[in-house]
Amino acid sequence: MKKLFIYAISCFLMVQNISAQDQTVQNGPLISGTAPAFRAVSTMGDISFPGDYYGKWKILFSHPADFTPVCTSEIMALAAMQDEFKKLRTALIVISTDRLNSHIEWVNSIEAISIEGVAQVKIDFPLVSDSDLEISRLYGILQSGHDQERDIRGVFIIDPDDQIRAFFYYPQSVGRNIEEIKRTLIALQTQDKYDVYTPANWQPGDDVLLKSPASKAEAEKLESKKDPRLRKVTWYMWYKEL
Repeated sequence: MKKLFIYAISCFLMVQNISAQDQTVQNGPLISGTAPAFRAVSTMGDISFPGDYYGKWKILFSHPADFTPVCTSEIMALAAMQDEFKKLRTALIVISTDRLNSHIEWVNSIEAISIEGVAQVKIDFPLVSDSDLEISRLYGILQSGHDQERDIRGVFIIDPDDQIRAFFYYPQSVGRNIEEIKRTLIALQTQDKYDVYTPANWQPGDDVLLKSPASKAEAEKLESKKDPRLRKVTWYMWYKEL
């Protein structure tokens, strides 16, 4: 009887432990919900995420390894556009499983790169070390079936309320389009400000889309307003000039 009781207690504790792990470890990429909080060391000192970025939009970039050509080109592109992101009240944070000393050496190397026709960059955003894999597990970005613990190449756009609003994943061989990431950020900010949607290939300044009327009767009400800023395509699709 005593052995049975001990066995039952052991099973209960095992289930509780598995349940606790499920709350913090993602089996797949995290694509929505509240962005997990973390503390980490970075090339710009210790950071507490998202607390250190209160009231700001945040973009997390994960990458598989330092001193790789594709990721180096991306860090350079980010640095070249970092002032544009600052104007959009957005903080940039880069994460990988490499150690801090490797990040520091990589930053120094990137800032010394000189390419004809391209200005040298100064990196004013942190590169976070996740050598213990804690952040990567929280966000579900560890590569599967890889011989080393490396992150997939992902992007998370996180709003001032710390909600994940957009995500991108890329193969190792294809560089991320920083202009497209900025465009998506502006589209999200436009959505929040005006309560609208953005159509395919939308660019800042273009007309936006209204949320679809629930019925043809509601569409007729829109049409009766004779608002010159509205343009009807069909009853469920309306453009608006901002």
